[in-house]
Amino acid sequence: MKKNLTICMMATMALMLTMTLLSAAPANDTMVKENGTYIVNTTTLGKDVVGYVGTTPLKIYIKKNKIVKIEALKNQETPKYWAKVKRQLLTKWDGMKVKDALKQQVDGVTGATFSTDAVKENVRLGLEYYKAHK
Repeated sequence: MKKNLTICMMATMALMLTMTLLSAAPANDTMVKENGTYIVNTTTLGKDVVGYVGTTPLKIYIKKNKIVKIEALKNQETPKYWAKVKRQLLTKWDGMKVKDALKQQVDGVTGATFSTDAVKENVRLGLEYYKAHK
């Protein structure tokens, strides 16, 4: 009886430890590799990064340690200002090496400060994640 109870307790503790580790780890879709290009999705990484209205998740495409492009994912930002951010900001990192992009001081978009700051933070988080997990 004591042996069964001990085994049951050990199994429960192992399950609890596994659940804790899984909940602390980012989702496996945070970064994928397709045709030699790493794609970092900042939805999970930037879940606490808020623009003017809400989160501003991005997809960052990296090939041979250089940023190919950055795409905006669905968000709740004001369409007029978000269009300015996409047009004026997202291409600022194109072609940069990851280490240089992390040091880059990118100018913001006038009138869209909160959205700009959120995008810059999401880019930073995505590039840091790439460096740590490639």
